[in-house]
Amino acid sequence: MNQSTKKLEIFKLFKKSKKFSIKWSSYFQVYEKIFSKYKNKKIKFVEIGVANGGSLFMWQKFFGKKAKIIGIDLNPNAKKLEKYGFKIYVGSQSDKNFWKNFYKKEGKIDIVLDDGGHKNLQQISTVHYSLPHIKDGGKIVVEDTSVSYVKKEFYNPSKYSFINYAKNIIDIIHRRSPLLNKNLNFYAKKIFFVEFFESIVVFSIDAKKCFANKQVKNNAKNEWAIDYRHNEYFRGLKSKLDREYGLLNKRNFFRKVTRKLFYRNFLFNLLDNFKIKKIFKEIQK
Repeated sequence: MNQSTKKLEIFKLFKKSKKFSIKWSSYFQVYEKIFSKYKNKKIKFVEIGVANGGSLFMWQKFFGKKAKIIGIDLNPNAKKLEKYGFKIYVGSQSDKNFWKNFYKKEGKIDIVLDDGGHKNLQQISTVHYSLPHIKDGGKIVVEDTSVSYVKKEFYNPSKYSFINYAKNIIDIIHRRSPLLNKNLNFYAKKIFFVEFFESIVVFSIDAKKCFANKQVKNNAKNEWAIDYRHNEYFRGLKSKLDREYGLLNKRNFFRKVTRKLFYRNFLFNLLDNFKIKKIFKEIQK
């Protein structure tokens, strides 16, 4: 166990919980980072996969008395935990109708933490069906995402693994860039950013910040800034043309031709990719 982990408040609360629970040691530093701002606030926190309920007591102490702690589990015995002040729902996280009924009763939620069955469908369903019901400033957190690389039991890596689903969301939020010229779907309008930790993926929700991007300029004059990105292949030819003739900064036929030559030339992309391939090989070692 890392010594810094032992000093964390949430780890101490975990160790003192009155019910049995199991967590991975690296998770506590992530919890501290992503959840600290919600302490002592009136929030609704949902944990999927409560088992004996040990982590529910941890969250209850960590977030404080104002927080409503809700558990979801397939095991009907989990309902016994309601005598300690938790609200418990019994149902399947991969069931669309379960989520429909759940959010009809509970309304908007601040945080959903998925520590449930870990199957691809279960993890993906949690995010997909919860996303419309998360408050701005809230989070969906999925644990044990390392199973996306585990063949035995989870049949991964797979095209339909949770991690591939999360990578697809990265593509989707980039739709907000006008360079892509894509329509914004519901994901692009809700998920502000995604964080990847070892075995944990965090989706931060904030519709107010998910607007289509626009380029803006300040009021100062552009004195010398030009595009140097391909100079390594042209030995300064492009910058020389720019300095002496200013041709590349004008929106005319010559500029269109040179943009095609400098930006979209297959040969230069091929040279770039050759260098990138070497880097890719290094990071896979």
